[in-house]
Amino acid sequence: MTKTDKSHGEPLIHITKRADISFWQSVLIHLLGITAALIICSLLIIFVTGSKPLDIFKAMIEGVVGTPAANSGINKQYMEFIHKTAILLAISLAVTPAFKMKFWNIGAEGQVLMGALASAYCMIEFGGRVNNTLLLIIMLVVSILMGALWAVIPAICKALWNTNETLFTLMMNYIATTLVSYFIMVKDRSGRSDLGIINERTGYGYLPSLFGRNYLFNIFITVGLLVIMFVYLKYSKQGYEISVVGGSENTARYVGINVKTVIIRTVAISGAICGLVGFMMISGDLHSIKSTVVGGQGFTAIMVSWMSKFNPLIMVPVSALIVFLSVGSKSATSAYRIDNSVGDILAAIVIFSIIACEFFTMYKIDFRKSKRRADT
Repeated sequence: MTKTDKSHGEPLIHITKRADISFWQSVLIHLLGITAALIICSLLIIFVTGSKPLDIFKAMIEGVVGTPAANSGINKQYMEFIHKTAILLAISLAVTPAFKMKFWNIGAEGQVLMGALASAYCMIEFGGRVNNTLLLIIMLVVSILMGALWAVIPAICKALWNTNETLFTLMMNYIATTLVSYFIMVKDRSGRSDLGIINERTGYGYLPSLFGRNYLFNIFITVGLLVIMFVYLKYSKQGYEISVVGGSENTARYVGINVKTVIIRTVAISGAICGLVGFMMISGDLHSIKSTVVGGQGFTAIMVSWMSKFNPLIMVPVSALIVFLSVGSKSATSAYRIDNSVGDILAAIVIFSIIACEFFTMYKIDFRKSKRRADT
């Protein structure tokens, strides 16, 4: 009597797309993923620092919302956390229309930077020469136009000649960085990496402060942008066209949609919003410019958009989570005098677990079942 393994030659693992998944199954997968991430983070904290994990997590929370003993500190730190979340959310909203259309706009960093450069230039050249309200309007318009221009160049090349938008938009980031560095060098020959505070004594080109905070206008603008983008993508005709083009360009052409027009228009809108964010950063908060002013948020926004499945409402908690991990980990490593890389690793573990959860909500893994049959 001999035995033959009929499963010989079959793959050990089959990855198949899920036909459907319920809301509660998705919630359970995410809870398990985050729990596993927290366990791994706790083990890492114990192994590397010897500290109690709960102490580190407490320090992360206090780094974001402040300590109970410092009531004034709570408000300041919490508002700064909301502002950072608003900026990341605004950039995420900017890249979403293009990504939903499957135009891989990796150039948000440069588009925001060019909007910031336009605002800084207007503050320097027109500050004190025109009324401050008029100056803000000029800065806003020029920043939006500059961001749109920086995005529409690769969009036109994609629409007309089918160039690779990923590489094109990525290279535009480096050109933007070089232009900002050149601008700083021309305006300030001291060799500094920034111009310092522009119009510090006069306040020309500054958004008005509300309740003692310079950046509250930025938060309100982002809230308005969130509502507009949600309605635009979900209920407008152009939002429908974006979805159709993203699904299939051939189908879009078949139903009479001008694909080239949709590509150019959508990416121009994406760049315009990035330019608006550049204006918000310079006029509403920093009042200065340097080549690293965006701080990599253009690339982080891509992750926020993907993790949120292009849903503007879901981007709010996702943006808040990423900012919380970034700010909280820096606070914890500073409080316990730990190397900053440990905080970055903790944040990366949590983010990776969320990305893994997204994979398991879309796909399932089946293992090969060994089937043996006896032959006589």
